[in-house]
Amino acid sequence: MKDINRRGIMLVLSSPSGAGKTTIAKHLLQLEPDLIPSISVTTRPCRPGEQEGRDYIFVTSDQFYSFVENGDLLEHAEVFGHSYGTPKKQVLDTLNAGKDMIFDIDWQGTQQLAQLARTDLVSVFILPPTTQELERRLRGRAQDENDVVQRRMADAATEMSHWAEYDYVIVNRDLDTSVNQVRAILLAERLRRTRQLGLVDFVNELRHVS
Repeated sequence: MKDINRRGIMLVLSSPSGAGKTTIAKHLLQLEPDLIPSISVTTRPCRPGEQEGRDYIFVTSDQFYSFVENGDLLEHAEVFGHSYGTPKKQVLDTLNAGKDMIFDIDWQGTQQLAQLARTDLVSVFILPPTTQELERRLRGRAQDENDVVQRRMADAATEMSHWAEYDYVIVNRDLDTSVNQVRAILLAERLRRTRQLGLVDFVNELRHVS
């Protein structure tokens, strides 16, 4: 019988800062062996606990500009004064190998991916349960100064206005529930007929059609 291979999926998680997309992504990577993290390049400074090549690839503004000019980024955007982008080669190699890649990017990057590769994209927007809870989570991280927290809260309304551009929307009231919901989305999308390469030949063999 013919094998049914599958092209990989670009699974995008977006949310306002503090709503939980990064935490959900980390749990998914522990639970899904065929899910590969997209490692973005960024011009922002490395935060405590982050590791070069694991969390981000930290570059200078000149290096980032060179990547953009050479067409080496699949998407790029400026967020809170720093540039972020996704290296093109790592994504294409992963999808061609039938592996899925998870992205922790904002609505700007998601729009660019949709323009370039809509059929490979599965997008999920993560909402906080309340504005008060969003601010509590931001302050609980103890990573940003008060003025940065206030700026992130002010920008959250703009970011959340893009929820309708996404395939799926999840309200992150409980981490375990949210992780399971995203896993269910991933499973369903992996079984989508159009993603299963070789399915026509497989069915024709079952039906003995030449």
